[in-house]
Amino acid sequence: MKSQVLELLQEFPAVAVLGPRQVGKTTLAEEVASDNGFDYIYLDLERPSDAAKLEEPEAYFEAHKGKLIILDEIQRVPEIFAVLRGVIDQRRKQGLRTAQFLILGSASLDLLKQSSETLAGRIAYEELAGLSCDELPERSVADLNRLWLRGGFPDSFLARSDAASLRWRDNFISTYLERDVPLLGPRIPAVTLRRMWTMLAHQQGAQVNIAQLGASLDISAVTAKRYLELLEDLLLIRTLRPWSGNLGKRLVKSPKIYIRDSGLVHALLNLHTLDDVLGHPVTGPSWEGFVLENMLTSLPVGVTAWFYRTSAGAEIDLVLENQQQRLAIEIKRSLTPSVSKGFHLACDDIQATHRYVVYPGEEGYAGVNGIQVISLPEMMKFIQSW
Repeated sequence: MKSQVLELLQEFPAVAVLGPRQVGKTTLAEEVASDNGFDYIYLDLERPSDAAKLEEPEAYFEAHKGKLIILDEIQRVPEIFAVLRGVIDQRRKQGLRTAQFLILGSASLDLLKQSSETLAGRIAYEELAGLSCDELPERSVADLNRLWLRGGFPDSFLARSDAASLRWRDNFISTYLERDVPLLGPRIPAVTLRRMWTMLAHQQGAQVNIAQLGASLDISAVTAKRYLELLEDLLLIRTLRPWSGNLGKRLVKSPKIYIRDSGLVHALLNLHTLDDVLGHPVTGPSWEGFVLENMLTSLPVGVTAWFYRTSAGAEIDLVLENQQQRLAIEIKRSLTPSVSKGFHLACDDIQATHRYVVYPGEEGYAGVNGIQVISLPEMMKFIQSW
């Protein structure tokens, strides 16, 4: 990720790194700046003392021209985007075209809306997810299970014990609900939003009926949809759309919803240890969401992701396609995985060029009917070079 951000800074005057709180955006930004010889200034816009420095932003930016200015939690001061546009355009006339602003934000939609309206052609975006399995030093089954249990937030994964990790995640959830969400608009009851989040954890990877979800929470479908959009804007849940090719078949139309961090799934369900997770009905869906999130955060540019399901039951957990190939990927939490007839029918429907089963083992092998059984690290390695 550091090399990607550096490359973008060498091409654009502004680069935005988006990701949930505590995922490591500040550390990444400061390492990119210090490791590559930038003269830089870091401003945390949640701190009143730093925010006060931008009361006259044009003057401040002019006084520090030639430095890389890191603006953290930019969604707290969205009006700054209009100023950045004028500053960047003025500097372009002076021959300054790259590496001026590194922008960090914890919410996606509002931030992107503000910046896309004012900084089109002047800004590039990168999304920073939690730790992925290809960042583990050993990539052993034990390390992979630890990452699955604790999730990808660095402080959670690196905690001294499973109990300490769970305490960190519980506190993270409470902080989001009680402090961060109320800053984003009309007040949303923390109790209601937590109940929704917990329901989504129980239904990890399911096609959620928004009307039923709202009824369970005693809120309208419109309100339930707004709450879901908020969690997605905060980069806490992921919506996976169904494959929609014209096959003349009855395809499901509702998206699947995943809580993006497996550690948060387990915390919301009060699962303390790996044994707790393995003994819970969420085992399979949680593993599916974990594998899916790892793969989707490593997709090359130009690759699209879907799931496939027909009303007759033919199904593929994940479909990845580029201009030449279409991968059908089934995800199984078993050391002896098998797939249903519906998977093969679905592969035939979409004319999949490759068929994979991702499993929790270490060694890949050839399965029946053209299926390749493969570990998550090897699958990610293949996707990244695809």
